[in-house]
Amino acid sequence: MAQILSIQSHVSFGFAGNSVAAFTLRRAGLDVWPVNTVEFSNNTSYGDWRGPVLEPEQVGEVVHGVDDRGVLAQVDAVLSGYQGAPQMGRTILAAVELTRSRNPRAIYCCDPVMGDVDRGFYAAPGIPEFMRDRVVGQATIMTPNLFELEYLTGRTTASIADVLDAAALLRSRGPRTVLITSVVGRDADDDVIRMVAQDDAETWQVTTPIIDRKFTGSGDLTSAVFLAALLRGQSLGEALSLTASSVFSVLQRTHELGRRELALVQAQEDIVAPSHRFEAFRMQ
Repeated sequence: MAQILSIQSHVSFGFAGNSVAAFTLRRAGLDVWPVNTVEFSNNTSYGDWRGPVLEPEQVGEVVHGVDDRGVLAQVDAVLSGYQGAPQMGRTILAAVELTRSRNPRAIYCCDPVMGDVDRGFYAAPGIPEFMRDRVVGQATIMTPNLFELEYLTGRTTASIADVLDAAALLRSRGPRTVLITSVVGRDADDDVIRMVAQDDAETWQVTTPIIDRKFTGSGDLTSAVFLAALLRGQSLGEALSLTASSVFSVLQRTHELGRRELALVQAQEDIVAPSHRFEAFRMQ
C-alpha cells in the first residue's frame, strides 16, 4: 500500500484541500498522512470564514514530528496543492527534500494552484514566481490547468498542438509527468473540455462534457485521483481515463444533488468505479 504525505489546506465544513485529498486517497485504497497548512471553518468561496493560517514553522514541526517516528522512509509521494505564501512553499519543498533523504524514490506531485482563465491570478503575490522558479524543478508530477501551464512556460496556447509543446517545455524543466486540466482551444467544441497527460514516452487526451458551474475542490480531487492511479501502477492512459471519469462522475452527482460542496461521500464509489466512463486516446 502506497503512503502519501499530503501538505494542503483543510476545512471543517465541506471539501477542499486535504479534506478532499485524504478522503479520495483513502477511498482509492492508499494511505495518506495529512499535514494541514490552514484550519478553516469552510472554503473561502463563501466570502467569510474563521480559523487560523498555520505558520510555516508549525507545518515544518509536524513534518519533523513524523520524521521523529522514523517513518518518512515509508512515504512514496508528497502531494501539495494551494500553498498560501512563498514561505509556506519553501517549507513544503523542505519537506520534499527531507522525505527524499529518507526515501530517494519518493516522488513529488504538485498541483500549482495559482489562478484560472476567468479569474486571473488569485494566489498570493510571490506564489506564481515561486512555482515557476523553485517548484517546477523539484516536482515529479505537476497538474496545472491551462492558465497555469501558460504562465509556468511563458507560452500562449490556441490549439492542442500549442498545449503539447508547452507541456513538453514544462517537462524539460523538471516534472517527468504533466497533467493539464481545463484544456480548451479553437480546435475543440464549446460543450466539451479536455485533459491531456504527457510523459517522456506518451501523450494522451480525454474529452468530457462541460458541467456549467464551478466546483470548489475539483482540482484537489483531480490531482488525488491521478496520483493514486499512478501509484497503483496504472499506465498513463489508464490513469488519465480514470481521472476524467471519476472527476466528471463526482461533479455530475454533486450537480444532480444541487449541492454547493462536493458530494464526495454520496459519490464515493465513483472514485474507484466511475458511473460515467471516458476513454483516453493516445496522441503521441
